[in-house]
Amino acid sequence: MTSLRRSLPVLGLAAASVLVLSGCAGTAVGEDAGDGMIAVVASTNVYGQIAEEIGGDLVDVTSIVTNESQDPHSFEPSARDQLAVSKADLVIENGGGYDAFIDALIESSGTEAPIVTAVEYSHDWPENAGHDEESADDDHDAHDHGDHEHVEGFNEHVWYDPHTIAHVAEAIAVELGELSPDDAETFTANAEAFAAGIAGLEVSLDEIGAADAGEKVFVTEPVPAYLVEAAGLVNATPAKFSEAVEEGQDVAPATLLESLALVQGGEVRVVITNTQTGGAETQEIVDEADGLGIPVIAFSETLPEGQTYISWMQANIEALNGALQA
Repeated sequence: MTSLRRSLPVLGLAAASVLVLSGCAGTAVGEDAGDGMIAVVASTNVYGQIAEEIGGDLVDVTSIVTNESQDPHSFEPSARDQLAVSKADLVIENGGGYDAFIDALIESSGTEAPIVTAVEYSHDWPENAGHDEESADDDHDAHDHGDHEHVEGFNEHVWYDPHTIAHVAEAIAVELGELSPDDAETFTANAEAFAAGIAGLEVSLDEIGAADAGEKVFVTEPVPAYLVEAAGLVNATPAKFSEAVEEGQDVAPATLLESLALVQGGEVRVVITNTQTGGAETQEIVDEADGLGIPVIAFSETLPEGQTYISWMQANIEALNGALQA
């Protein structure tokens, strides 16, 4: 398997663990947290849901981007969003230029809340190159959040890497424990249960790798690339194609021809699109795949309604496996 597939970090993996005090409903932007609750603001509902899993009934979570039709790359926050950040006890962001809007809110609000930046827990993050794996509180300072701009050569969509998210959840538990020391054991227990769910995802990815390692897929936009890699598959997409789609730019004609020829060549097993970005060139790839009987599946950037992070990623893995077996 790839370099992203490592043993899980410090947290224990009790298969029978159950989340303690889980299922807290999030707060609408601008509302105050309940009495005695820790106010958490997350850039997207992906991280907001993870915070709810770790914090349970002890946290009041506000997720800024929640709509599947909203692209966090280009999201424009409101004054209510800034108010929520200014009142936050903890802020969770993706970083790496993905959700730059929350960096602007952090700076303009003057908040002194600790910040968990997810990209900093990825082994592909440039600053982590060559570092040994340690626990979240040893390697990262949650008060020093990540770069505001996209980092050349780095895929910032790290929530599609379950291993990275295990570290992020641990970091959230550490920060919540510092904010409420009397509840630190509860947060740790919840993070351990969450890590058990991550382990289940990795088992499913290993099963794909055992059956289909090395098979090629075409990813129109790089959002699910970490998941593809973790499943032992090869992302065969020309980089210039996926980069143009991600940036909302036209794909160069020569790159489009190269991409169409790749799909027509018979080696691409699955085409994966992003529900929140696309364009004429993406549609050409989809149409070509449909005509050739190549399965096309779509992944989103934000959490679908009614899903948890674990159930969502499991559904994505099952969709990928189903397409490979079609």
